[in-house]
Amino acid sequence: MNTTIAKDLKIVFLGTPDFATHILRRIVDEGYNVVAAVTMPDKPAGRGHKLHPSSVKAYAVEQGLPVLQPERLKDEAFLSELRALGADLFIVVAFRMLPKEVWGMPHRGTFNLHASLLPKYRGAAPIQHAILNGETVTGVTTFFLDEQIDTGQVLMRREVGLTSQETGGSLHDKLMTTGADLVVETIELIRNNEVVPSTPQPEMYEDEASLPQAPKIFKEDRLLRFSSCTAVEVDRRIRAMSPYPSAIATWHMVDGTDIEVKVFDAELLPHDTSLSAGQMKATKEGLLVGTTKGAILLKTIQMPSKRPIRARDLANGFDLSSVAKVF
Repeated sequence: MNTTIAKDLKIVFLGTPDFATHILRRIVDEGYNVVAAVTMPDKPAGRGHKLHPSSVKAYAVEQGLPVLQPERLKDEAFLSELRALGADLFIVVAFRMLPKEVWGMPHRGTFNLHASLLPKYRGAAPIQHAILNGETVTGVTTFFLDEQIDTGQVLMRREVGLTSQETGGSLHDKLMTTGADLVVETIELIRNNEVVPSTPQPEMYEDEASLPQAPKIFKEDRLLRFSSCTAVEVDRRIRAMSPYPSAIATWHMVDGTDIEVKVFDAELLPHDTSLSAGQMKATKEGLLVGTTKGAILLKTIQMPSKRPIRARDLANGFDLSSVAKVF
């Protein structure tokens, strides 16, 4: 490959949230030729519903990079503008599913960074599902896009270990940092090879149906089930959803109403058998809740329409005897 051309590889970056911004910043800092950033349209936010740019747009504008914000990815005006950039390579991080009209455009291909060790955990929420399933190792993968979701040929992978205290937030940051390294390595792999080495995902598993998946997180996935789950299972769900979108404990009140309480931090007490499943009591350290096996000590919670507080402080302004059971 002509090294002069390789060093001037024109890159279009497609992404939206902070995770993507960190990767884009690393690409720019490494001196690569980013000719544009594609991100979501500005969205209304806050009390005044003023339009706010995505994290990627804010950084791109700061760096003087052209920004494209298509409403529809198949819009001909957008496709023409994208085509006119003459990019050699597209890099996708935390963006929408792309049509072939987009990912098939650059002659060196379009690769995506995914926050799991593909082919495991395909889908929108690989970070949360890795913790929910009790994984001790996950990682990041770069792969060429194809017609399906997260099924393209794998370029590179890098493992990341999980601690017993890992949260969605801490794992997000680990994978973001490791992912930035992997994206740079993948750019170099593509720059230095006319025929880029990659591995078809079917060669990486025997039974596709047995692969763990990572579908989008809905409210139902956030609910803590103290009455039907073990302490280990409840602890994983709290950590997976912390700090966002947060796990939810449903308190069934004596008067028959239910209160939804967000839980951000807790301690696993797998051998504590002092409480029956769903029973709760206040301690000096927090709120202790029994499960089907072991107990969970709630440490940081948020009552409806209130700010997060230490669970041990709740008794100062709330009558815990009004709670009949925690589901």
